[in-house]
Amino acid sequence: MTTTAPPPTTPPATPHLPLRSARLPRSAPALVAVASLAAAGVLALLLGWGIIAWAVVAGLLHLVAITVWSRAVENPRAATDRFVTSLIWMALIIAFVPLVSLLYIVVENGAGQIDGQFLTYSMRNVVGEGGGIYHSLVGTLLITLGATVISVPIGLMTSIYLVEYGARSKVAGWIRFLVDVMTGIPSIVAGLFAFALFALIFNDPGIHFGIGGSVALSLLMIPIVVRSAEEMLKLVPGDLREASYALGVPKWRTIVKVVIPTALPGIITGVTLAVSRVIGETAPLLIIAGSTDSSNFNLFGGQMSTLPVFIYYSYTQPGLNPEFAQGRAWGAALVLIVIVMLLNLLARVLGKAFAPKTGR
Repeated sequence: MTTTAPPPTTPPATPHLPLRSARLPRSAPALVAVASLAAAGVLALLLGWGIIAWAVVAGLLHLVAITVWSRAVENPRAATDRFVTSLIWMALIIAFVPLVSLLYIVVENGAGQIDGQFLTYSMRNVVGEGGGIYHSLVGTLLITLGATVISVPIGLMTSIYLVEYGARSKVAGWIRFLVDVMTGIPSIVAGLFAFALFALIFNDPGIHFGIGGSVALSLLMIPIVVRSAEEMLKLVPGDLREASYALGVPKWRTIVKVVIPTALPGIITGVTLAVSRVIGETAPLLIIAGSTDSSNFNLFGGQMSTLPVFIYYSYTQPGLNPEFAQGRAWGAALVLIVIVMLLNLLARVLGKAFAPKTGR
């Protein structure tokens, strides 16, 4: 007797689930931003608010509107993502506002002052209109160059010890602690230290010269160079060191030929940041470098003027014609900003030029 198996039952068809959920259009953030600005603008006109209150209310309306719209159309997770993204964009805008306003004010007030005479003449025997910042520009470049010459070798060799030799020793821990303490030292304390040091060495309580300013600025540069170079050296893969040691290359040569070239772009960036940090310092240079209206190319003799000190005296002691002195101060400020910008561009160019070449 044969039995026949019942035919297999077909499982009920499952409904087709979409692979992608509903999404807001790409222009949704921009549309919400425009609507929020318009709504906040109407409230500002009706209630007499200022521009700050208008911007704050517009930001809050944008956060609420984009979150509610995304939660209704998309899902709670997407709504949270859009909320955080909007917060990040608002933080970026807040950070840009003082930067853009600062640049605008400096350019507006200082651009008209810059010409050939302003960059090539000093303030020697100048009263009222005329003169320039040549003496301060020379002093700034020479003092900063001296500080760089002092700081880079000391900072680089210290970072090499911390990474390659000291590692986790107690001495390295104390060095890191002291470097962190030096990072927070007020700049005027560095100037007082340099002044006291050279006053004791030369037995002259009224000593002022450029190299003292370089020493004071180097105290502010060294911690930045040490920490930045240390982090860059830590990023060098240990396999490169091991491969060099396996070939019989001594440790010092491995550091010089392998480790430092690999980390060089980051080291250059750190040095440039340190230079940008100290090139605008005023307090230590007021104490030890002094000020003069004449050009001085000798770091080891006589007072030297710098751009920050020139700006300070132009505003605090403008003389008989304050409008001319204040105009020169704005022009010097613009030149100082341009120098810092050029240093950062130079760091990027050198970083790409000295970056390790990779290829197959």
